[in-house]
Amino acid sequence: MKYCVFLIFFVFSLSAFAQNKPIQDKLIQFSGIITDIDSANVIPYVTITNLSAKDTRVAADYRGYFTFIVNPGDTILFTAIGYKKFSTIVPLGTPDNKYTIMVKMTSDVINLPTVRVFPWATTEEFTREFLTMKIADDDLAIAKKNLSKSSINGLILTLPRDGGEISSQNYRYNFDRLINKNMVQTNPLLNPFAWSKLMQQIFEGDKSRKEN
Repeated sequence: MKYCVFLIFFVFSLSAFAQNKPIQDKLIQFSGIITDIDSANVIPYVTITNLSAKDTRVAADYRGYFTFIVNPGDTILFTAIGYKKFSTIVPLGTPDNKYTIMVKMTSDVINLPTVRVFPWATTEEFTREFLTMKIADDDLAIAKKNLSKSSINGLILTLPRDGGEISSQNYRYNFDRLINKNMVQTNPLLNPFAWSKLMQQIFEGDKSRKEN
């Protein structure tokens, strides 16, 4: 009788073990996309850790997409810099060998207190530096200095001539040469009327000196 009871108990144990073992050994393709919960933008390169498989780690790609093999009931942890940790459990009753999830992570914002940095160690040092400080000119004063006569003359002497100025000068030179091309300029040394006028001025000068 004892052997019969032991045999029945052993058969029920094997059947229960046979029912649970396929669920534990079942492999599932776990895939999904990781996005921001506020903006719906993808979060790239998130670290994904399978806590139930000796902390096996994988990483999402630049599009926030991931896919790897898990078992039913595994605990999956998602971590990224600037975001709070997110964990999920793969359901045991997955009907097929694929499980897809949309992971939405919340940004972890840390507000730091405002820090003001002063270059002066004491108030006396600040007062001394402030009194000896030379206040810069405003825009109007700077414009007046740049448009002053001395500043413009200095720029004329130092700045090279640009293409527009050279072109304008060449245009004026060619125009003057075109206007005066029919005018003949004579040499006064070869003009007899000029010599006659000169001699007349000399004689009149000698006559006036004699009268004086």
